[in-house]
Amino acid sequence: MSFNANRIRAGMVLDIDGEACKVMEATHITPGKGNAVVQTKMRNLKSGIQFEKRFRAVEQVDRAILSERLMEFLYAEGDIYHFMDTESFEQIAINSETLGSDVIDWLTENMKVTMLFYDTDIVGASVEKHLILRITDTAPQLKGATATNSPKPATLENGVVVNVPPFIESGEMIKVDTETRSYVERYRE
Repeated sequence: MSFNANRIRAGMVLDIDGEACKVMEATHITPGKGNAVVQTKMRNLKSGIQFEKRFRAVEQVDRAILSERLMEFLYAEGDIYHFMDTESFEQIAINSETLGSDVIDWLTENMKVTMLFYDTDIVGASVEKHLILRITDTAPQLKGATATNSPKPATLENGVVVNVPPFIESGEMIKVDTETRSYVERYRE
């Protein structure tokens, strides 16, 4: 799908010379004399290389055609993570560089992960925005602690540390926001 470069926004994934590239920043520049341009900072999703590219505002650019597939995390073996396609049961191995630490940190056994494909290449992955996880370690509740008191650190079952209200105890299940790495609420079954 082609469109004018003046519609480029951060977060879009474009097809640049047959490679899927994510727009990290886009600045629209309109000089007093001459044609308007869009200055971008981009990252090649396959190689991870970041680069800058300038487009004329009227230039045609192509959005990359990406597809998503739901996969189940099986296990990690050093720097390699093994997943299974939930439909075809095909197993694949992905390196940590492709996954990214924002996904790796949240992985737990049998977790569903959305894989992003460009043609047959995996170019990214994402976990759900909110996850329910058990607290494995936190300081004990202080007598008279309320939600307005200062938060305390808590280690989750996957090793991630988030700040929780002082009344939350070890062993409890909580809902966390994976993007902000923050406590959302207590989880009650």
